[in-house]
Amino acid sequence: MSKALFIIDVQNDFTEGGALGVEGGGAVAAGISRLLSEHPDAYDFVIASRDWHDPDNDNGGHFATDAAPDFVATWPAHCVAGTPGAEYHDALTADAITFHVRKGQGEPAYSIYEGTTEEGGTVHELLDEHGVTEIDVAGIATDYCVRASALDAIEHGRKVRILTDLVAGVDAGSSAAALAELGHAGADLVSSTSVDEA
Repeated sequence: MSKALFIIDVQNDFTEGGALGVEGGGAVAAGISRLLSEHPDAYDFVIASRDWHDPDNDNGGHFATDAAPDFVATWPAHCVAGTPGAEYHDALTADAITFHVRKGQGEPAYSIYEGTTEEGGTVHELLDEHGVTEIDVAGIATDYCVRASALDAIEHGRKVRILTDLVAGVDAGSSAAALAELGHAGADLVSSTSVDEA
């Protein structure tokens, strides 16, 4: 049995100044790096996801091309593969990441479970292979990809905690609703200060 940290989409396009910048995104990046620096042995694995969208199509309708984005199902172009916007935020210590996951390659994808590892495997396979039973979740955005990733982890039988001070959302109302939904689904909502007690 082992424990993992999910770092969800802490990318330049999802932080301040990016194509879909979320307020507090830079602070989340710095906070995750601080957590990993102060508690280097807290996790057996650190698994980070990135949106990695195709540059030459609308990614299955994910990018708004014929009309204005509705910011629910369609979005401005963001996190295009190979662009600076798709890279990890500078404040995130990328060398602490054990496994890198890319999602949304030609299609909409919110959950880390929809992505693939650098070796081409699924996240579900990766977790099973390494005996991961507990997952802490941090990243962006609370009300979209953090929510979807955590719900999938719960559905796959993992014990899940949301590090509530290390997430940032698109909208305050929908972020609060997402956290309430996750709590109802079985996730523990905790501060990162409790990590060393895990």
